[in-house]
Amino acid sequence: MSDAADAAPHRPIRSFVLRAGRMGPGQQRALDELGPRFLLPYQAQPMDFRSVFGREAPTVLEIGFGMGDATAQIAAALPGTDFVGIEVHAPGVGALLKRIGEMGLTNLRLVQHDAVEVLESMIPPRSLAGVHLYFPDPWHKKRHHKRRLVQPAFVQHLATRLAPGGYLHCATDWQPYAEQMLEVLSAEPALRNTAEGFATRPHWRPSTKFEARGLKLGHGVWDLLFRKR
Repeated sequence: MSDAADAAPHRPIRSFVLRAGRMGPGQQRALDELGPRFLLPYQAQPMDFRSVFGREAPTVLEIGFGMGDATAQIAAALPGTDFVGIEVHAPGVGALLKRIGEMGLTNLRLVQHDAVEVLESMIPPRSLAGVHLYFPDPWHKKRHHKRRLVQPAFVQHLATRLAPGGYLHCATDWQPYAEQMLEVLSAEPALRNTAEGFATRPHWRPSTKFEARGLKLGHGVWDLLFRKR
């Protein structure tokens, strides 16, 4: 192997693949009109949530909000909590911005960037009241399991961003991934399980269209709810 190859920078394993997706006209309009107010640029420095939202309130981070339906419902139901949603796919960002405008939401901000980098650079330690991770890509094939987001190093770092008593709520409809999540989260000493194994669905997580479709097909859904010690 050449010296140049030896010196090549390490490429981190991504938990996502950027897919080409078409932006609808409503999504593009929302991005153009509402993006400047609600879409936060990625910056390699910690956010000041009080400055971002203009108030002092508990802040919850959602990783990978998809098209944002559940995110908008949760933010609307919990107006006293502020939410930061992370998503890499532009159509999902546009769709959620559109919902923000339609529903008049003021307690939600979005970041279109890799969640791992946002967590490392933009989220201050011990600052989050909660983290939502709903239906992340399970990467079904064994050779792709290394791409799964819920890994020991990620969970360890995530725990440093939770305030004492803050919660981590995960949900998946893929049982092998649910079992891996339970194993990894249970092994993290900074977290404690609030249930004996899997949890019942908390009141704040609405049932999504994706979830309802899976249940009709006979799929199970597993929730996990851990708290920072």
